[in-house]
Amino acid sequence: MTATTGTRHLPRTLVVRLDSAGDVLLAGPAVRAVAAGSSYTALLCGPQGADAGRLLPGVDDVLVHDAPWVGLEPAPVSRAATRQVVDAVAAGRFDRALVLVSYHQSPLPAALLLKLAGVGWTAADSEDYPGALLDLRHHRRPHRHEATAALDLAHAAGYALPAGDDGALRVRTPPDTTALTGPGPYVVLHPGAAVPARAWSPDRAARAAAALAAEGHRVVVTGGPRERELTARVAGRHALDLGGATDLRHLAGVLAGARVAVVGNTGPGHLAAAVGTPVACLFAPVVPAERWGPYGVRHVLLGDQRAPCADSRARHCPLPGHPCLDGVGDTEVLEAVAVLADGTPSRTTERGATV
Repeated sequence: MTATTGTRHLPRTLVVRLDSAGDVLLAGPAVRAVAAGSSYTALLCGPQGADAGRLLPGVDDVLVHDAPWVGLEPAPVSRAATRQVVDAVAAGRFDRALVLVSYHQSPLPAALLLKLAGVGWTAADSEDYPGALLDLRHHRRPHRHEATAALDLAHAAGYALPAGDDGALRVRTPPDTTALTGPGPYVVLHPGAAVPARAWSPDRAARAAAALAAEGHRVVVTGGPRERELTARVAGRHALDLGGATDLRHLAGVLAGARVAVVGNTGPGHLAAAVGTPVACLFAPVVPAERWGPYGVRHVLLGDQRAPCADSRARHCPLPGHPCLDGVGDTEVLEAVAVLADGTPSRTTERGATV
């Protein structure tokens, strides 16, 4: 049933964000704007982003497609999979769609599928000539954060955040995870990342866990099911190891209970921001912090943002010793956690910025 406001029929809208969980979380403010102006809002995600999509306020349904033009290990091109996603989108009877992509990606493969599925109107940021594939070809403003750029597109398409929405990242209320973490304050250390260049080496992360514990912090180490060996190594005898113990929803709960999260430029960093937890972000400059840094939450950037690997988009550190991140000293980490935990006013440090 289509909702109405006065004589205006609100559309059924599909938002497309086919990348990782972190990318989907950054789309959250744009999704809420779309939902405020739609009778029904669905999200088309890749497999890595679907669980994050289900956490976003305003999402009525999540469709999943493993697109062969995105991801670290793209799926093969498949006629059957293409027909399946076209049929699923067609069954949704969407009036409009927004295709959200990063600044270096093209929205046109997704836009073609939407047209084949009968979506009547589609908008996206596109530097490439779209032909008949886009009804609104929007041009991204330079140096925009990914979350802000997505919201810009939503505004250009006629959607606005509802009154009182500050545009920060947000997820549905996470569960109480005290049974996992135990009572009392703690700091989360999340040592892993899908892209190795964006994380500490395991030994460096283990030294940080020991330093935080020695400073008097109770440390909780988190990680996915495939990271159990890493989290056990990092936690050692200094920290509580929750590697593999949480799905994304329960990880949100663990992060929501933390005083500070120490994490790289990865999905759990954006999840921490979405639950309002300050982030000490180990940010490798292989991608620019102005586009991918923690959004809408107090944070400290740790890491040499002027390292030779800057803007290389390298997946593995090209320099011996991973200096941009492993060169961050324990003192810097402890100072960042102290600043964020006690609300000390913002300042700039030698290797990173407190915001």
